[in-house]
Amino acid sequence: MAEGPFYGGGLNGSSRLLRRATGHQPPAINVRRKSRQSQSRRNVHNRVVLEKVLGITTSSSSGLACNPNSGLVAYPAGCVVVILHPKRNNQNHILNISRKTFTALAFSQDGKYLVTGESGHMPCVRVWDVAERTQVAEVQCHKYGVACVAFSTNSSYIVSVGYQHDQTVSVWEWRKGTVIASNKVSSRVLSVSFSEDNSYFVTAGNRHVKFWYLDASKERRVNSTVPLIGRSGLLGEQRNRLFCGLACGRGSMASSTYCITSSGLLCQFNSRRLLDAWVDLKTSSARCLSVSDRYVFCGCADGTVRVFNPQNLHYITTLHRPHSLGVDITQGLQSGHPFASSPEAEFPDTIALAFDPITHWLTCVYNDHSLYVWDVRDMRNVGKVYSALYHSNCVWSVETYPHVEEPSKSCLHPGSFLTCSSDNTIRLWHIDPQHNQSPSAKYGRNLYSRDLMKIVYVGKDTQHLQHEWGEGGSIADVKSGIRVLKISPDGQHLAAGDRNGNLHIFSLQFLDELLKIEAHDSEVLCLEFSPLETGLHLLASASRDRLIHVFNMEKDYSLEQTVYDHSASITAIRFTGDGSAVHMVSCGADKSIYFRTAEKSSEGLTFSRSHHVVEKATLYDMDLDSSCSHTVIACQDRNIRVYNVKSGKMKKCFKGSLSDDGTLLKVQMDPSGMFLATSCSDKNISIFDYESGECVATLFGHSEIVTGMKFSQDCRHLITVSGDSCVFVWRLDSQMTNSMRKRLADMTLGTGLQGIVKCPPIRRQTYITVPSNVLEETAVDAEEEEGVMSEEDQEEDPRTPARDESSQDDVLDAMFLQTNGKLPMWARRLQAEVIPYQPRGRWAEQSDPQAIRSVLETRSLQLPLSPKSSIQQEESRRFRLHHTSYHFTPFRLVTNTVGPPNS
Repeated sequence: MAEGPFYGGGLNGSSRLLRRATGHQPPAINVRRKSRQSQSRRNVHNRVVLEKVLGITTSSSSGLACNPNSGLVAYPAGCVVVILHPKRNNQNHILNISRKTFTALAFSQDGKYLVTGESGHMPCVRVWDVAERTQVAEVQCHKYGVACVAFSTNSSYIVSVGYQHDQTVSVWEWRKGTVIASNKVSSRVLSVSFSEDNSYFVTAGNRHVKFWYLDASKERRVNSTVPLIGRSGLLGEQRNRLFCGLACGRGSMASSTYCITSSGLLCQFNSRRLLDAWVDLKTSSARCLSVSDRYVFCGCADGTVRVFNPQNLHYITTLHRPHSLGVDITQGLQSGHPFASSPEAEFPDTIALAFDPITHWLTCVYNDHSLYVWDVRDMRNVGKVYSALYHSNCVWSVETYPHVEEPSKSCLHPGSFLTCSSDNTIRLWHIDPQHNQSPSAKYGRNLYSRDLMKIVYVGKDTQHLQHEWGEGGSIADVKSGIRVLKISPDGQHLAAGDRNGNLHIFSLQFLDELLKIEAHDSEVLCLEFSPLETGLHLLASASRDRLIHVFNMEKDYSLEQTVYDHSASITAIRFTGDGSAVHMVSCGADKSIYFRTAEKSSEGLTFSRSHHVVEKATLYDMDLDSSCSHTVIACQDRNIRVYNVKSGKMKKCFKGSLSDDGTLLKVQMDPSGMFLATSCSDKNISIFDYESGECVATLFGHSEIVTGMKFSQDCRHLITVSGDSCVFVWRLDSQMTNSMRKRLADMTLGTGLQGIVKCPPIRRQTYITVPSNVLEETAVDAEEEEGVMSEEDQEEDPRTPARDESSQDDVLDAMFLQTNGKLPMWARRLQAEVIPYQPRGRWAEQSDPQAIRSVLETRSLQLPLSPKSSIQQEESRRFRLHHTSYHFTPFRLVTNTVGPPNS
């Protein structure tokens, strides 16, 4: 297709200049006090701040830029631009308010502004203030996505090139907010560069090198967008090549233009657009280049970066290659280790380059999502300034290391967390800089990354560590990798389920694999260890094959039971309970929730179905509240449903997303049970107050769905992982952190559980304080009446007889049968030692505690022997006037030999 002028750019494209407030208030504006609703709406976005990004989504040099004045490096990570200070390992972030993925970016010559391009329907080109990280201007002149952007040398103009199907090249005078020139291009464009004198810019792509002249377009411009004037480069024998990298010359070579082909040729065009010279890079493929007045850097396959002289294309040197694929970063403790490798080692390809002429730092991005900053001030002694290794494919799960009572038995440092990905790796992270410098840390600081402590490679195949990008930086989904992680409650073992149905067990002491079980026929979707409170040591795995396998950890993970109730994929499974009653709850894509109870028999432990609930929407994820008595389930209709584990009845339901689109995919409770986080298919994350159902924060930044979330054990951070290969660490508001820590402290003292579950309204009760002399007479009368009771009446005495050591088991069995495992309050009061509680408030002033206790004990004699319902027990606990502490002997498990079948 012939390239022709694009008319009507001013009609199809819209631009907007966002000006800062001048401080002068117009007289017509009525200033009102903001309502509480507007203030809460503002706080929803400010209570959680993005603190750290562990990932990069750069696919070419168009997505990597260096600030010419400060040495800062900018790159996209989903819908976030990360501005990195390599020397300090500090990050600042720019979040795209449109929730579209960043695909291209470039700094202005003075370093004050950053221009970005994005993908998606009707994308915008945006200009940001780097210091304030705020948007100052935008233009919308593309339809599908922006492939590359560039500032002119004088920072007055911005050129943007759309995707291949967009076919648009536009020049924007961004301070005025107008598109001054535009044209169509039929080829796929991969790179763009402005000349040093601002008179032209060059685009390169598939069989395409074209010079666009601004001066000729300005002469034809009156008051509207005019067509760009372009001339094709004279390619000669290289006319069928794919030109994937481009840069205009600098300094004495400003009239030259340099291009690189995917086949590995470095080409030089002169001022007449003629291909003047080229040189073979001696590589299988090449992807990118960067040019200064002294050097031409060419990024090639196998981690190679070759350096040439821009004047005559003479070879200068080849830089160090990065780490080899499959490297053990824990061995990188000495300065020479990163460059030592075996002859059979493979290296990732170089896909992006950016050179800072002030600091002489060369930033390289490789296709395994690793980032290196090299100091090339002295080509004979190149040093490494910074490096980071990130996941190269979809991240599926995240797990934080649990709190271990005995620090000596802890395998990992508190604050550590693990992630797994489709790149077949499990990675151990810690973002605390003080930990990396601590000599006592098990996995201390290494020379490869300041945040990554360990990489576990599952399998010997390293091909999944690197991949090819699609247009727009999309990541192809590969049917491989680790799908889900789970850490045992004692912090000793790590269970990992892969996408082929295998179950891997690792020891967290050295992160070596202990066991591999071929458990399922399809990918493992969820794993769950039984909590310590249950007294059991079980691991349950559920899969897309509709089966649940229960393994016994004490018997080397031997199979204990297989449950096949579900008729579709099982999305979540949880254990709960104590030694007297252990429950297992599961939900799945068949819209069913199964509540099961553990039973011991001669054949072993089995789970029998006790309740089955069917909803009208698919159930995608589940978690437990802090009391472990209720399940919190994320549903397809964007609702959060809470069910009682023992009864199987729904307690409450509230909306789990502020938007009216999408589906809830994940739900996660914080350790204190005060807040829950939800992720929606619209890529947004919401944090809700569990009791009120009110949204307290909304987060965005991931460019793909959020596949996992976890609150840190110290209640300071929320960690999210996504299909965009990035890990985001969010810092929670200090008020939220303090609230959660206070609740955890109350729970530890046994006083925080009452406020977690709200009881239904009950009838009002009134207690009257009686004078002490009346109480004495009442007690004497009661003793006299008791003495004249007949033998028949004595058998019907409602009081539980005093416990005897010899008959303790018989008494427990009898009570267990009579009350179905739930003792009424009066029976619990007689069963253990009573610790008196000092009343507070008006009761402390008006009454004698001993008198109140006597009245209640007297009234308890008149209660009939009948089991109370759970609601009545909660009412009694909440409204009684004194507090008692009970010491129970755990009930033994009762075997139900006539229970429902395990089908």
